[in-house]
Amino acid sequence: MKFMEINGVRLSRLIMGTGDLSKLNGTDMLDTYVAAGGTTIDTAHQYRRAETIIGQWMTEKGNRNQMVIMTKGAHHNDGSPGPRVNAEAIRKDLFESLDRLETNYIDLYALHRDEPGTRVGPIMEELNLHLSEGRVRAIGASNWTHQRIQEANDYAQAHGLSGFMFSSTNLALAVANEPRWEGCVSADEQAVQWHERRQLPLLAWSAQAGGFFTGLFSPEDRTNSDMVRVYYNEDNWKRYERAKKLAESKGVTALHIALSFVLNRPFPTGAIIGPRSDAELMDSVKAMEIELTEAEQEWLDLKREELAV
Repeated sequence: MKFMEINGVRLSRLIMGTGDLSKLNGTDMLDTYVAAGGTTIDTAHQYRRAETIIGQWMTEKGNRNQMVIMTKGAHHNDGSPGPRVNAEAIRKDLFESLDRLETNYIDLYALHRDEPGTRVGPIMEELNLHLSEGRVRAIGASNWTHQRIQEANDYAQAHGLSGFMFSSTNLALAVANEPRWEGCVSADEQAVQWHERRQLPLLAWSAQAGGFFTGLFSPEDRTNSDMVRVYYNEDNWKRYERAKKLAESKGVTALHIALSFVLNRPFPTGAIIGPRSDAELMDSVKAMEIELTEAEQEWLDLKREELAV
């Protein structure tokens, strides 16, 4: 397992996603993840059941101090109608998450969505209040564009506050045609360059592009409408073919290469994964050990035509 640091929080770069966590098998997978060296769990106020399961699990195991919890709040479709990226909703969601997780602090706290046009000042002031009072150890933005993060961080700098310390958007070798879910943001080339210049960590969700590189999909098979809508395009099929070719030369799979691509960016990255079996989890761990050169990354991403492999 490899690690990174955000505002003094040391976290594993493979992050266990819990959007589909269930009481029946969820804690078994958490145990397997920890045994593999993982420390970091991604959840959200909107994932009510998951937060409760995680809280009970940490209490039963007595391992809260060994775990890094990333949770998110202020989702626009969570609870009360109307705008929710505001101080009141942040406060409500944070305290409820703390209660469900059976803890008195969150390691990495992110706003789950943005509401473009909302003033950033009151948001940053509210997040900094919880930083100063020790309820959260680092603050970030999930599904905010890099322009909005920059706006918020400019405000923070001008007012002696801490800015966003990480971002969590979609980043994958397969480039999304459109948002997978309403309000979601994918890191485009401009965003990648911005992250590289600022070295702001990006914790990528759907880092494996929904399984696009598993071999379970093909241009002719259009039965999965969501995959077709989000990932089917000519360039992504070219990326898939190149991933297969590079994987063959390294003795791994195209899926390993795709995840390694995310973990080998020229700025700090983590990958949120959602394994459904021990084998899938260990596959992700294996991908972390693969080193990709800059030339290999550029070739995979169609930025150069030839690569000797």
